Amino acid sequence: MNPMKIAPIFISLLLMTTATFSQVPKKSESVLINGKMIYYEMHGDGTPLFLLHGYALSSKSWKPYVKDFDKEYEVYLVDLTGHGKSEAFKEDLSIKSVAEDVNSLVHYLKLNKIQAIGFSFGGDILYQLALMNPLLIESMITIGAVGTWTVNDFPAYKKAFTFENRGNFPRLAADHGTDEKIKALMDQFLNYTVRLTNEELQDIKPEVLIILGDDDEGMDFEEVVRVKKNLPKSDLCVLPDVAHGAHEGKTKDEFILKAKAFLSKK
Repeated sequence: MNPMKIAPIFISLLLMTTATFSQVPKKSESVLINGKMIYYEMHGDGTPLFLLHGYALSSKSWKPYVKDFDKEYEVYLVDLTGHGKSEAFKEDLSIKSVAEDVNSLVHYLKLNKIQAIGFSFGGDILYQLALMNPLLIESMITIGAVGTWTVNDFPAYKKAFTFENRGNFPRLAADHGTDEKIKALMDQFLNYTVRLTNEELQDIKPEVLIILGDDDEGMDFEEVVRVKKNLPKSDLCVLPDVAHGAHEGKTKDEFILKAKAFLSKK
């Protein structure tokens, strides 16, 4: 299989380099959260801002963005459950369970209010977090995510993203290290299913900016319309000629401008 033919949800994995960035966190640690070790690091000063990565990525994917936010925000990069320097998956993937781990991490950090940006998997987690802790998030941005998605609608993804095909995804080893962790991560992708009802969407308190690329084949735009209709306080930004990673590459500067303008409205 030609890796460039793999669906856009994986393009970030295929194209992102393993280059490191110079930001040195002012704090980093792995802490025991709900029975598993979760890694996070902190940069900058100001309002707490959580940046949550996509599935099979890690907090490294947000490193290039730290300098854009760390003058106004205390930026938290988190290796979500099963990813990066956090402990490998021990149980079947549940988006709600991962959100519970983020919620417990926030509690450990003694933060009462946060703002947040989540890409793909990270965005789906933010919707769950907003439901379970309604007063926590003041405003949030989701990229390539509307809180409802199932891998079962995308058989090509399931066929492509397997441990046997891991060589097509060079970022995996750099981000996640051992074959054991990579295999658990790729196997658990088969359990990626999450759905928000209309009633749940209507209960979400934070203001939400939904950012999508108009070439994102992983998004059902009928579902986008349903979500936008039911989210009480939401804006939709569709960027032209962009796939799943609407915040990356040629649209990064535009994303930064829109994100800062939105977050500053709190």
